[in-house]
Amino acid sequence: MGDFKTIGIPGRASAAVGESLRQLTDFLSRRELSIVLGESVAQLLPDNPFPVKSHAKMGESCDLIIVLGGDGSLLGAARVLARFSVPVLGINRGRLGFLTDILPDEIEARVGAVLAGEYIIDKRFLLSAVVKREGQVIGRAEALNDVVVNSGTSAQMIEFDLYIDNEFVYRQRSDGMIVSTPTGSTAYSLSGGGPIMHPKLDAVVLVPMFPHTLSSRPIVIDGNSEIRLETSDSNVIHPPVTCDGQVNITAMPGDTVYITKRRYKLKLIHPTDHSFYASCRDKLGWGSALV
Repeated sequence: MGDFKTIGIPGRASAAVGESLRQLTDFLSRRELSIVLGESVAQLLPDNPFPVKSHAKMGESCDLIIVLGGDGSLLGAARVLARFSVPVLGINRGRLGFLTDILPDEIEARVGAVLAGEYIIDKRFLLSAVVKREGQVIGRAEALNDVVVNSGTSAQMIEFDLYIDNEFVYRQRSDGMIVSTPTGSTAYSLSGGGPIMHPKLDAVVLVPMFPHTLSSRPIVIDGNSEIRLETSDSNVIHPPVTCDGQVNITAMPGDTVYITKRRYKLKLIHPTDHSFYASCRDKLGWGSALV
């Protein structure tokens, strides 16, 4: 058995997650491992015998985190857990499952292999988004997938100036901008016409959302760049700044959004036979027309 002694299990409460939770806790209990549950999944076990902790407390006390749910569940946990350097494994009870790649019927075999030390670690960087108003920070958040500055539900465009490493790039009128990590390149960025980036790339892609020009295209830049979006004072709407589609900061016309790479990375665990290209074939239907 590997070095994992205390296992944290966060996730979202649902019937499907409850089924896998019971299977996983029974399996880990037979291995005589310590189990800590997240606040949501703990509700799924009547007379829950295990301690319940927040994501942050799990990061401080656990050797391994096993997320039950879809990619959204893992994104929510990852933003907190990455700073603790605790490895994270995902069991997919959602839809696509680019990050949560263990299937429910593989739990005992796959988790057993991880506990025996048979796994690979895939390190993914996160982004930090800071919104400033007249030089003062009015909000900050982190993202594993993407930071999106857009016009919200309004049909109106927003205007902003883009700077990369303090160099002016362009002024744009559009529905907004998606700033994505390689991890997020198969998510919202892909829907916006952005490129698929291999997770090992140290790069960020900027994808304009319905720009009011035919020449505006996605740009791939160095991952260590500082991105600055200065929203125009003439904007009518208050553009939301959204991280991973889960955390919102409401900006005002004239606010500035700074986006940079975080210094720490998420340690994502995969089975030893994991392949990014196989995931793309499976999740995105590559080559399906040839079958």
